Amino acid sequence: MRCSPKRFLTAVLAASFLLLLLLILHGGGRQEQDPLEVELGDVAPATILQLLQPEGAQRILKDTGDFSVLHNISYHLLAGSHSPHKKFLAVGLASVPLPATLQSLFMQSTEEELQEMVVVVHLADADPGWNVRVAADIARKFAQQILLGRLLLIHAPHEFYPTLQGLKRNYNDPEERVKFRSKQNVDYAFLLTFAANLSSYYLMIEDDVWSAKSFLTAIRKALASREGSNWATLEFSKLGYIGKLYRSSDLPRLARFLLLFYQEMPCDWLLVHFRLLLTQKDVIRFKPSLFQHMGLYSSFQGTINRLEDDEFQPDALDIPDNPPATLFTSMSVFENYEPLKAYSTAEGYFWGKNPSAGSVFSIIFQQPVHVARVRVRTGSQERRGDFLRFGVLELGRWRGPNGRDCGAYTTVGTFEKGTLERRGLQNVVPGPVECVRIRVTRDQSEWLIIQSVEVWTAAGS
Repeated sequence: MRCSPKRFLTAVLAASFLLLLLLILHGGGRQEQDPLEVELGDVAPATILQLLQPEGAQRILKDTGDFSVLHNISYHLLAGSHSPHKKFLAVGLASVPLPATLQSLFMQSTEEELQEMVVVVHLADADPGWNVRVAADIARKFAQQILLGRLLLIHAPHEFYPTLQGLKRNYNDPEERVKFRSKQNVDYAFLLTFAANLSSYYLMIEDDVWSAKSFLTAIRKALASREGSNWATLEFSKLGYIGKLYRSSDLPRLARFLLLFYQEMPCDWLLVHFRLLLTQKDVIRFKPSLFQHMGLYSSFQGTINRLEDDEFQPDALDIPDNPPATLFTSMSVFENYEPLKAYSTAEGYFWGKNPSAGSVFSIIFQQPVHVARVRVRTGSQERRGDFLRFGVLELGRWRGPNGRDCGAYTTVGTFEKGTLERRGLQNVVPGPVECVRIRVTRDQSEWLIIQSVEVWTAAGS
């Protein structure tokens, strides 16, 4: 049987691709190999990208509305392919991610969570050859995720960028710093535009973070708690541009906003203005944080950047329930550091003046609940002396007619060095609980900061 050269070449390429896929999905019999990494030897970068994207080089036209620069951007899709189905969450990075960053996104997620997520990396260097080499290196390590459509590597050509010369030097920043942060704003704008139709929600992280286990499930839970409410940004870290969540429907105007003011100020400052313009006055930040900064060096000229989120928790499945409640205290409140800030998603904490023996901080549930666990943290890094030295935690029943207290309390724990955590409380107070109370048992000269009060309920509560 005669076979044309074209058919023969097509068959070879198809067979090569299928062989690579089988090696990846079945491990090739090499048990010591990292399940996320495939050994491709000395294969050239361009060849790797072709193998992982057998249809060849792609340029995706994106129509994003009537903003001139963002209209019909021609992206280079360096690796990966679009899913025909919209995902729940897209995670975006605009830089060269540390391998550990991508590894944590995938390894800290269950198979069910991965099916609802896509990660988009914008390789934004002006050198096309460098982008191809970096893309090939990522492809070697994460070939399986690319083949399954869970990782996309893109590049917006620099012919679409506005000028990065002669920019305004606001805040007296050095010229190179202004150029760096202005380009970063444009990088993000193009990334947001590309990701706008990939998912229902979009999460921005930086290139050097570690993710909590099952962060996607925690985000689902947080969204459920805000159902029906007006919000522009939900925050899952208190650091920079890490763990910021948006509705994908807001991404086109956020992209236009960043591009319009790209030379004015850093991205995280612009995001605050965007949130306020969308009428979200207060920061909505969920605790504990789901993402931790882990790098020592900034993307700008390798400067030292020792940021760390002290509210990060590695296991996102351990998120408290904090049932709806009203909060009261007998202590004088300093400025706007109200009790609710220690219990809700609002930014900040409670700060009370002159706590004395008998002073209380009370949480009154809207509906009785079976409390299984409570954790309280007092003090702060800035005010280390303002912690609770002597106090107890009490669970109360039989809420009074004024709705501010309960008729009977059971002491379930004592504070040690300003913290308290008790589990198995459903066995200590088996019935439904209506009040949780922190009671000061001795006078102290320092004021009292209550950083957080976290409550978990028993199953079926």
